Order: sequence, then structure tokens, then C-alpha cells
Amino acid sequence: MTAATGHTAELAADVLVVGGGPAATWAALKAAENGAAVVLADKGYCGTSGATAAGGTGVWYVPPEPAAREAAMASREGLGGHLADRRWMSRVLDETYDRINELAGRGRYPFPAGPDGRPLRNGLQGPEYMRRMRIRIRRAGVRILDHSPVTELLTDREGAVAGAAGYRRQARASFRVRAGAVVLATGGCAFLSGALGTNTNTGDGALFAAEAGAELSGMEFSNAYGIAPEGTSVTKTAFYSFATFYREDGEVLEGAASQGGRSVIARELLAGGRVLARLDRAGADAREAMRRAQPNFFLTFDRLGIDPFTERFPVTLLAEGTVRGTGGIRIVSDDCATGVPGLYAAGDAATREEICGGFTGGGSHNAAWAISSGSWAGRAAAGYARSLPSGRAAHRPLTGTGGAGLRPGGTPGRPDGYREALELVRAEVLPYDKNYLRHGDVLARSLEVLDRSWAGLRTSLYAEGADLVRARQTAAMTAHARWMYAAALARPESRGMARRLDHPGQDPALHHRITVGGLDRVWTRPGRRRTAVPAGDPAAVPAVVPGVVRAVLPRQRGAGG
Repeated sequence: MTAATGHTAELAADVLVVGGGPAATWAALKAAENGAAVVLADKGYCGTSGATAAGGTGVWYVPPEPAAREAAMASREGLGGHLADRRWMSRVLDETYDRINELAGRGRYPFPAGPDGRPLRNGLQGPEYMRRMRIRIRRAGVRILDHSPVTELLTDREGAVAGAAGYRRQARASFRVRAGAVVLATGGCAFLSGALGTNTNTGDGALFAAEAGAELSGMEFSNAYGIAPEGTSVTKTAFYSFATFYREDGEVLEGAASQGGRSVIARELLAGGRVLARLDRAGADAREAMRRAQPNFFLTFDRLGIDPFTERFPVTLLAEGTVRGTGGIRIVSDDCATGVPGLYAAGDAATREEICGGFTGGGSHNAAWAISSGSWAGRAAAGYARSLPSGRAAHRPLTGTGGAGLRPGGTPGRPDGYREALELVRAEVLPYDKNYLRHGDVLARSLEVLDRSWAGLRTSLYAEGADLVRARQTAAMTAHARWMYAAALARPESRGMARRLDHPGQDPALHHRITVGGLDRVWTRPGRRRTAVPAGDPAAVPAVVPGVVRAVLPRQRGAGG
């Protein structure tokens, strides 16, 4: 339903889904199938925006055979620092198995067959996958708002999330959606690094959630960097397991690798050298399989006239932040609720620690989490909306929760005042020697810079229209970076992808997750201790670690948090 309110379009729905990737479309589909009237608002064009639509992805699809499931769950536990939860892993494996089979059947996705004729359902071609998901949600009755970035959540008098406001780029007009419940499926944050498909991933959902009173978890696991050919955007790091890396003079760069050796590449690049790669460890069968599995990986090479299997080519590292990391909005129940009434989180916007701990590697597990968490959140949001008293969702008074960029605490600045802050946050997050090769002293200095920048944004940042979208993105990235570095300082050890140069070992006393939150004043809080690490685990190297250096502060809520 739509009504005009001045220059603002007013819509109503049972469930509003914010985002347009796999988690968002699964959430919208399952909410609609559960009887909800659904609106989906995407910053881009649903079906083509986001990291999945731009390429292919593996899927954590494992048949329900005990030995296979056990191997699947055990394979990443050590890499993730033993912070994952087996119960959640099992739930995701079950849900993903069912939903992928549904995609093959009702969704008619053309999965290939293996040599034995059996379908291969552990991978998806992103463009075809998302094209079909858009078709499916439209047929289910979901109203799609393309090119309609949300800029803030709306809450009722009791603090329950009751909709969102945003800006329709093509109409050049504001909009509001009143809803019984909201699912945030906005993706992670890659800080506009240029990695393929991540330009819409600026951490918006995490900011919206924090402004409404939600918490985050695992934000220290946010320094993912993917290997890409120099000057390009395709970060398919898995294929570089077949690579040998070289210095510019042709000498092999010892220790460089796609897994366990990216820091060597980073150091060589920081020293001013170039790093070249050649996929010379792939045999004929592997080469053919790679081209079938990820054809977009080879488009760059084909256009440049390079045979990556026989010729060396320069590479770089691109930040992928919490897109390939595991941190995000903390979820408090099996249905992906956030702890704020009426608000749910799914996909990369939510923490993936439940199934990955502190390391994902991208693709497979993230894809399964998007499918599963999106489905759970969509069903739960529909149920929550249904539970509201008749007419309440349509008529309750609403208040915007947005702060920086929308409601400055002082004299408003220039409409383009976000530009300087945008360059500042990227300068504190993208460099390898600040975020990838982490050291406590460097993290602390960057956090001080970011805290001052945030204070300025809260005081004077104000914009309207398209500039408002960019201003809010800048605020989201700044908040994201502050949570990342506060959590990293609260974990003085090396666990999962959160490696610390000044604390290279693991500390058994830090075998817990870290909750983080707050806006004007960031705080951290340790979670409950996890179960013991198996004896002899190579990932468990004990170290003597000093206490947490970031103050533990009480939980805060609201735009001024």
C-alpha cells in the first residue's frame, strides 16, 4: 500500500527487508510464504547488486550423512579459533541442504551434473542465482524498491523497530515504510575498497541496528583481504592456492601463499615491491574445472591477453572487511532476532561466528549462512508482525533513530562535508600496515583518529537527498571501523583472522567472543567462555597476554549511544 505525504512516499507492509542479495531475497521469500505483505528496499537493483550477483560462489551443501557432516563441521573449527557452535553448524547444514534442493526444484536452478550423472549442488553462478531469486520473490508478491537506499530505522514509543526511511534515487524523493518487523540484510562492509560487487557494502545495517539499540559481535574478525590481479577487482583467492608467487625480478617470494601467506605478500607490497603470480600448480583437469566453476575469474585475463597458468601477472590485496570476515550484528536467538523488538539480521550484516568462529575464507560458509539466516529471519519477522495487535503497525507514532548525517548535534556543515571523513576512514582501514598487519599501538592511534572523526560527524554532518545517502554511508563506515578496532584491542592475541603482530599466540583466557557497541562512546564486553580447545590443536599456541586495553563500558542505546 502506498500513500503520498508531501514529497515523501508512505508505504506499509507486514515485513520490510533491507538489502537485495541472497539473505535479503530468502528473507523476503520466506516472509511472503508465511503470509506477510513484504516490501524489499535495495540500495542497488535487486538481482544484480552485491558481492554474490557479481560472480560465483561455493555453498556449504553437505548431504545428511553423519560422517560427511562431521567432517564438514570439523574442517573449519581450528581456523576459526574454536569460537563456532556445533548446534548452529548443524542447523545451517540442514537448512542449506533443504533450501538448495528447493532452489533446484521450485526455483529450477540449472545445477550441473558430475561424471556419474548426479547433480553438483555445492556451487552457484551468482548472476543466474540472483536472477532467479528476484523472479521468485516477485512471483511471491514481494514489492521491490530498486535503487532505494534506506537511511534510518523507525521505532515506536516502546522502542520496537517499526519501519524505515530512505531515498529513492531515480524518483529523487524520500520514502518511508511502516512495517510490523524489519530484516536487515544489507551485507558487510568493505570500505569502498574496489573489490568486485562490494560498492553497496558500506556497513549501513550495522549502523542502523546500533542506533536502534542492538549490539555487534566478532568485529575484530574484519581484516580480510583478497588477492586480485593488479588494477582489477576480482578477488577469487581460492584459485591462488594453485599459484606460485614471485618478486618482480623473477625470484620466488618465499612464504607467499593464498592461505597462511598473504602477510608475506602484504609486506612485499608495503616495501614498494611488486608481487607477481602464476597458477602453475594447476594440472589440466584442475584448469578446466576452474574455468567451469568461476568463469568470471578468467574474464580479466582473457581481456588482458594473459594466460594465468603459464604467464606471470602482478597482484594486489583488496580489503573485504566484514564481507569476507565474520563480524556483524549480534543475534540473540535461533530466529536471528537482534534483541531489539521487531528487528532481525541476516547474511553478512549479522555475525557469522556461530558457524565460522573467527574465520570464513568467504564463499561456501557465507553463502550457506545467507540462505539459512535469511530464511529464519524472514519467517520470524512474519510471525512477529502477525503477533501485533490489529492495526498497531499501521497507526503507531514513529520516530527516526538516525544520528550522524541526519540530526547533527551542533551547527550543520556543508552538504558535501562527508567527503573528508570518507577519505579519513579509508586511510585508517585500507592500508595493510594498519588493518591487516595489526599491532596494538597502531590500532590505538587509528582508533583515536576515528573517534575524533566520529565526534565531528555527530556534531555537524548533515545532508539531504543523494548526499544524505553518501553521508550516512560515511557515518556507517566510520562506526564500523571504530567497532573493529575497539574489538581488536580487546583481543590481545592471534585467533582466527584477527592476528596481532604484538601478540602472535593464542591466550586460553581469551577463548570467548567479544561483544561491542555504542556510538558516541564505544564499549566492549567479553562473552561466555567457549568449550576447551582440543589438545594438540595446531591453532592453539598459548601466549602470556596482558589485560584488555579498551575500557569495558555499560551498554548504550540510541542515536547518541
